[in-house]
Amino acid sequence: MDTTSSRPFKQGLQQIEAFVFDNDGVFTNGTVFLMPGGEQVRTASTRDGYAVQHATKCGLRLAMISGGRSAEVVRRMNSLGVTEVIMGAAEKLGSFESLCARWNLKAEQVCYMGDDIPDIPVLKAAGMACCPHDAVPEVRAVSDYVSPLPGGAGCVRDILEQAMKVKGLWMNDLAHAW
Repeated sequence: MDTTSSRPFKQGLQQIEAFVFDNDGVFTNGTVFLMPGGEQVRTASTRDGYAVQHATKCGLRLAMISGGRSAEVVRRMNSLGVTEVIMGAAEKLGSFESLCARWNLKAEQVCYMGDDIPDIPVLKAAGMACCPHDAVPEVRAVSDYVSPLPGGAGCVRDILEQAMKVKGLWMNDLAHAW
């Protein structure tokens, strides 16, 4: 476990009420395949998807804030139970603050996971800042927790699984169905 904060990571998870994620570089490895005709294709981890749908079934609040505009990303998140999907966010902090207000939560009660420079203002505002192992150095420097897993390869599951274990939600009756 690679941490950069003096606060114990798992103790901090006790206070977290919601999780917000970037997409590219977090749910994906950041690689975009450019198809003939201009379509952009990404890959995502099914293990991350399992953790997301399990977390939403257990009542955790999850959201995504992305600078991208992919309708496919919105459909995937919705199919996993994530209804708060903000796309086209050129500046993410305002979207994050709006989410907190809608949820009636303080920023300190929210965990944010991002991987690149546009994520830094939100990482600094959130109660817990997390990033994938392959995040840029500037993001790693402001993160409370650096997952040992890279973007698109389980870093989302890593943070959700740890949080759900701390909250006693991981291996419950809902865990055995997709």
